[in-house]
Amino acid sequence: MTAAALDRTLQALADPTRRGVVELLRGRPRRAGELASALRTSPPALSRHLRLLRQTGLVEEEPLPGDARVRVLRLRPEPLAELRAWLEEVERFWAVQLASFKAHAEAAGPAPARPRRRR
Repeated sequence: MTAAALDRTLQALADPTRRGVVELLRGRPRRAGELASALRTSPPALSRHLRLLRQTGLVEEEPLPGDARVRVLRLRPEPLAELRAWLEEVERFWAVQLASFKAHAEAAGPAPARPRRRR
């Protein structure tokens, strides 16, 4: 995942309404009206959020089978998988760093006792 794509994905997920859309679409594809109702958001406001989610590739829109006038939104797993891979890389880095620090601290032995201050 490029840095720009990662930035766009994180920016899209930073908004609670857009995270709500992602949460709802995890269960099943839905129409925009269903999402607006479930999130208690006005259709125009939801439309702006959906536009950004489509631009980042997190959500795709397709016609409902049998009725081309109705659009259904579904979650695209690829951007989330790329985000997960990036987070796993970061986690591995810190796991190695912390294990190295632990080994260093254990090799150095216990820290000398500090005298207690009287007040």
